[in-house]
Amino acid sequence: MTAMAHEPMAADEGFLLDFFLGMDTPEGFRAEFIEGDIVVTPPPDGNHERFFSRLTKQILQKAETDMDVSGGKGLLLPRGGRCPKNYVIPDATLVPAELDLFLDAEPWMPSDGVAMVMEVTSSKPDRDRVAKRHCYARAGVPLHLLVDRSKSTITLFSEPAGEDYVGNTTTPFGKPLPLPAPFSFDLETTDFL
Repeated sequence: MTAMAHEPMAADEGFLLDFFLGMDTPEGFRAEFIEGDIVVTPPPDGNHERFFSRLTKQILQKAETDMDVSGGKGLLLPRGGRCPKNYVIPDATLVPAELDLFLDAEPWMPSDGVAMVMEVTSSKPDRDRVAKRHCYARAGVPLHLLVDRSKSTITLFSEPAGEDYVGNTTTPFGKPLPLPAPFSFDLETTDFL
């Protein structure tokens, strides 16, 4: 009898996806399916929520275009490349209010029309820094804002092209970060110090 190496099959991904979609996640936890991995994240700590609150308040007050924001909207991102079926929940999803994309949206909606996603690093920052960035770029999300708490920086990724963003601007906490249209203002980060 000869033993053969087992190669992952499409059915394996289907099984994981079915398991993910049927999970009963504890209240407050987030479950995501990122690059073939099921990721369950506990409720965020207070510092995480402070960054989230200060950023969203500033964006909603100063953006040139009226924005709707969700802090828990699931995005269904296209498959392919390093991102097989992805079910991702950004810390914030921002869409022009005139599009009214959240009205009657399924729990996992496509990213079409999303102006920007925001991530504040968690206890596993590499997933926010790398895996999610690649998924957002592949989906063509125009802007991805990353607040890196351990590096004390904020980065704006722009110009999605294939697996990544071509443009990125990083600034240390305490310095302003220009946001392009449809936001068109300098994001102040002095509150982050």
